[in-house]
Amino acid sequence: MQQKLWTISELADEYEISARAIRFYEDKGLLEPQRVGANRVYSYKDHARLKLVLRGKRLGFSLEEIREFIGLYNSELGPEQTEQLQFLLKNVREKVSVLKQQQLDLMMTLDELMHIETECLSRLENNN
Repeated sequence: MQQKLWTISELADEYEISARAIRFYEDKGLLEPQRVGANRVYSYKDHARLKLVLRGKRLGFSLEEIREFIGLYNSELGPEQTEQLQFLLKNVREKVSVLKQQQLDLMMTLDELMHIETECLSRLENNN
């Protein structure tokens, strides 16, 4: 059974990113396409890695952190894996903490703005 391969255009279309972005991730060592003639082809492994890269970016992680996370998927469970999992857990917890604080800040800002809006509407109503 032959393994599914994707072209750069197919990956770009599927993930709604540019081919240039995919080549950037290659340059950073996050993807390792094969070559068929002059064309890049991407394996299931590259497809899965790209999904992890994009998820990591969406969650606000740096490319270096994402590289570490991808390492988790490439190694057997052992002492080094435990360290990597602890690294991942630490980073995830830090990100959750930052996002929770931002969420609180946003809620406070929204409450203030809604209060100002209500006050403005009330004054406008009283002036009419």
